[in-house]
Amino acid sequence: QVQLVESGGRAVQAGGSLRLSCVASGGTFSRNAMGWFRQAQGKERECVAALRGSGGSKWYKDSVEGRFTPSRDNGKNTVYLQMNRLKPEDPALYYCAADRPPYGAYYDAKAYDYWGQGTQVTVSS
Repeated sequence: QVQLVESGGRAVQAGGSLRLSCVASGGTFSRNAMGWFRQAQGKERECVAALRGSGGSKWYKDSVEGRFTPSRDNGKNTVYLQMNRLKPEDPALYYCAADRPPYGAYYDAKAYDYWGQGTQVTVSS
């Protein structure tokens, strides 16, 4: 069983930056693909970025590529999401999720086996 705890969400002005963190416990962290998802009020949950166990292979939602960067520190069992140039359309509850091998598609929420509780990001214009 894997437990995931996100942190780092807060209110920020448009154009600002945030770094979200997700600490994992249980399981073998380095083997899991990790995804960052978000869900805005009234909208479906969507994947914004994901990366494989080694961190070398990454995926981005088109609208965040160039602004958001996922990374991981397997020694600390932690995955990060660096978010730059935040926009008014970025506010949401941000979740991290873990996908054990065999991996599903990066962007497919159904592929992920474990989820955190989320951390709220608010962007003011």
